[in-house]
Amino acid sequence: MYSASRTSAISAIAACRSSVTFTIRTTPCLSAGASATMSGMKNAGSTAVLVVFSLISAAPRATAQAGSIEFVARATPSGGLEEPVRGFPFYLLSKSFAEVNKEAAMLYPKPDMNAFIDLLDESKEMKQWMKKNHWVRLTGEEFVNKLTVDDIMGVPEFFDAYVQRNAGDQTIVFPTPKYKPSDKRKDPAKFARLRAEYHDAVKRFLQDNPKSTAGMDLNLEELDPSNKWDQMQAQSLPEIHRQTLALAQSKYLVARTETDLQGQGFLRGIPPGTYWLSTLDVAAAVGEARPRWDLPVAVRAGETTRVALSNANVVPPNRTSP
Repeated sequence: MYSASRTSAISAIAACRSSVTFTIRTTPCLSAGASATMSGMKNAGSTAVLVVFSLISAAPRATAQAGSIEFVARATPSGGLEEPVRGFPFYLLSKSFAEVNKEAAMLYPKPDMNAFIDLLDESKEMKQWMKKNHWVRLTGEEFVNKLTVDDIMGVPEFFDAYVQRNAGDQTIVFPTPKYKPSDKRKDPAKFARLRAEYHDAVKRFLQDNPKSTAGMDLNLEELDPSNKWDQMQAQSLPEIHRQTLALAQSKYLVARTETDLQGQGFLRGIPPGTYWLSTLDVAAAVGEARPRWDLPVAVRAGETTRVALSNANVVPPNRTSP
């Protein structure tokens, strides 16, 4: 193809030179107007020559600058053997799908967590803790691990939940209060002293037994406002999802392909740069495994980048939200 283009170009150059030479030789005494016409023809012929040479030299350079990607996608279900991901669409993006999602989310205002916390019926100490930690979920291991000794002793709801969790455990010796509720009215000073002693005893037990916080969140389930917060956040999720897909498949889409029966995919003619090989938000189905990929890939001029997609580089599951 290259030699044919070059032959055509040379013929065009020869024709242009021939016409120019002929015009000069056979009209030695042209008028001023005719000379202007001849000059214009000569300039036009020179311009055509330059354009042809530019096309000839630019075409092989553009081809040499492109790179390619060859990848294979395989997934392993638990307790099974590795299998190819067959007939599955993959997208080459100029921006990671995760970052595209963040960009789409910026288009929609997020609910104000502090304003949400202010409307709760919990204690002042509880609200302060929520705002400080930017967290409203009161159940789950991640929540319990956030709690410090001072948090449990300083937030009434946390203290009560901790005491309820341990006071009824017959396998441990948990402190018991030496005061009665009626003492608060009969002898306020005595009540305050005995209550302070009890709190000190509980604190020492907590410090000596840090794992005793496990399960205390079960006594906070009725106070947990996270469901309401999740509902507020979810109101904009459908639009964010739609906008994310629209951006990924238009503004940031570089190429698209599907895997063959061996799980292989090929992308040709890719300009050098860093891209992301992504399945967007669609998970492949291999047994009970549901892998998604959003992997950075570097393409170099004139080279083929080979990528192996597996369970080891899938998109990790979403973390617990606040």
